[in-house]
Amino acid sequence: MSENTQQEATNETEVSTPAVAETTTTETATDAPAGDASRSAQARGGRRGAGEGDRGQRNPRRPRRGGPRREERIRSEFDQKIISIRRVTRVMAGGRRFSFSVAIVIGNKKGKVGVGIGKAGDTQLAIEKAVRNARKNLIEIPLNKHQHIPHDVSTKLSSSEVMIMPAPGRGLVAGSSVRTVLELGGVKDVTAKIFSRSKNKLNNARATIAALKKLKA
Repeated sequence: MSENTQQEATNETEVSTPAVAETTTTETATDAPAGDASRSAQARGGRRGAGEGDRGQRNPRRPRRGGPRREERIRSEFDQKIISIRRVTRVMAGGRRFSFSVAIVIGNKKGKVGVGIGKAGDTQLAIEKAVRNARKNLIEIPLNKHQHIPHDVSTKLSSSEVMIMPAPGRGLVAGSSVRTVLELGGVKDVTAKIFSRSKNKLNNARATIAALKKLKA
């Protein structure tokens, strides 16, 4: 009886031991990912915090390069207006070549006015050349304190014939490029008349300049 009892007890012990081992293994395997996840979360949080701190220290707001802010570009005293722009084509051995011709009027509306022409392959460059040319050809109009011309004047240039007459109280009565020249020259209360049939705005503007040159204070 005692031997049988000892054998049964031994069998029960052997059967129960694997179950305990399996339970322990399962619990250990279940606990391992949770520990790893918490450690990885702490590591990520630590790295993120360190990165934010380093970023704040490494990249402070830098001052603008070049020192203080640049001053605004000084505006010219002369106003300008394009009266004519043409595209000119030259036929060469290799094909056609295009360029632009620009006629421009500049003035300060206080008695100074000029007409210039510029030619280039680009419109912006042609405008710059025309402005430089107009500055070279500036004239000063003899105006009184009310910005009126002293007397009638007329002239003929090429095929353009222009007449300018003072007309107090009527304002500026003129057309085509003649009006542009008188406007930018600061002339008030005049009547201008183009007697020719020419539609060339550059010639009309130059004829107006020639007429204004004849004025005597």
